Amino acid sequence: MSNDSFAQFGLPTSILRVLDDAGITTPTPIQLATLPDSLAGRDLLGRGRTGSGKTYAFSIPLVTRLAAGRPARPGHPRGLVLAPTRELVTQIMQTLRPMTDAAGLRVTTIFGGVGQNPQVSALRGGVDIVVACPGRLEDLIKQGHVSLDAIEITVLDEADHMADLGFLPAVTRLLSATPTGGQRMLFSATLDKAIDTLVRRFLNRPATHEADSVEGTPVQMTHHLLHVAKDQHLAILADLTAGPGRTVVFTRTKYGAKALARRLNKAGVPAVELHGNLGQNARTRNLAAFHAGEAQTLVATDVAARGIHVDDVALVIHADPPAEHKAYLHRSGRTARAGAEGTVVTLVLPDQVRDVNSLTRAAGIRPKVTRIAGADHPVLQELVPGERTLVPGGYVPAPPAAANPAPKDEAAGEGRRRRRPGRGRRGGGSGENSGGQQAGRSRQPQANGGSRAQAGGNRQPQAAGNRQPQAGGQRQARSTGGRGGRTGSTQSAGRSAGAGRGNRRAN
Repeated sequence: MSNDSFAQFGLPTSILRVLDDAGITTPTPIQLATLPDSLAGRDLLGRGRTGSGKTYAFSIPLVTRLAAGRPARPGHPRGLVLAPTRELVTQIMQTLRPMTDAAGLRVTTIFGGVGQNPQVSALRGGVDIVVACPGRLEDLIKQGHVSLDAIEITVLDEADHMADLGFLPAVTRLLSATPTGGQRMLFSATLDKAIDTLVRRFLNRPATHEADSVEGTPVQMTHHLLHVAKDQHLAILADLTAGPGRTVVFTRTKYGAKALARRLNKAGVPAVELHGNLGQNARTRNLAAFHAGEAQTLVATDVAARGIHVDDVALVIHADPPAEHKAYLHRSGRTARAGAEGTVVTLVLPDQVRDVNSLTRAAGIRPKVTRIAGADHPVLQELVPGERTLVPGGYVPAPPAAANPAPKDEAAGEGRRRRRPGRGRRGGGSGENSGGQQAGRSRQPQANGGSRAQAGGNRQPQAAGNRQPQAGGQRQARSTGGRGGRTGSTQSAGRSAGAGRGNRRAN
């Protein structure tokens, strides 16, 4: 039997077939080191850099061991994987799903930013494995939709990033809710005092393995510092990202990611953004465009990009240098994955030179430093060889599929909400989310886009002839006068007084 194949671990044929179909035939160092202990049921502490194969290192034993047991009861999963971000949860799910399907197990994801009803329905139907972010999982536990009392295997992925984001109190509560006799595996790129506290409290005599430590840098990754003037920053960035291949560009802030993606698109570089202010649908759509090559550049923040795996990312650019060396190494780990080559470029403004020099020393790297006057410098062609391709307007998302036209009364914002035009949400709430919001849905659209009433009652009431009659003798839609002042119909204003008071309080 070959020592460089997964067959040496005695995995079920169904799992081996899934790995083979995915082109996963040779174990990585972290998988070779951890699988014997994890498959035997031992608690485990695994340390390895981003891209070292940690996800398969815990997914294989998780599915293999649970497949030998009894199906889960509704609301009582048997396996739990905790991860810090929605993107990483989704990534883990994509790795797990083919194996769980082959093993006859059910798996679901739990994270915020989306409605909880589909997640609750999945839990009620019974799932064997839950892959979750801590916050939403705690919410569902408090609501009584899920219990961790039947968990047999718990995995904590990207534990160091959990600590950086302040999730350790929630993680501690969740681990405390799992049975003490279950298997626990913790994977992290770095180990610090906070992670050591979790290990000592929750892991029982763990086997410890380290491979491809984040403290070192792979020989396939080259690092460059480009000292640039502020007025040349965008032109140099656009030249690098217009070259062949996929590029991930990092900024420090969500606003910075959004603004830079917009400027790159204006310059003709198809780019999408990824940051915490995006809704889940937009995040999924942008990642899909980057995966498919429709946008060759992804502009992201540190938090949003953690856990994202895209093959063949040849270039990582720190448009904004990070604040500390661990973030630099994690960002840079988007390239040179699984033995591939990659280039890391940091754009350094004059006032950032000292901080960036300190950062690279702490990261243990020796980058090549080049001073660049403009986008015509020959080193740019050396870093990204090939023809520059610009697309007028950059990336333009495909328009959403046309939906079936809604019935006339629903298209006008009526439907079920029209039956209670005089009520806000229960409990009063703020003006924007209670009566004011409901009133906005029962009016015809305003020229100003439905913004809230201005001080002094500047918004004029709608003419009576513009209102649509309501069937069945229902009350007419409330006038804006009930919210912005005392203009309009006194009857309508009286009926919406509660909403008006709510909005005045909110303002």
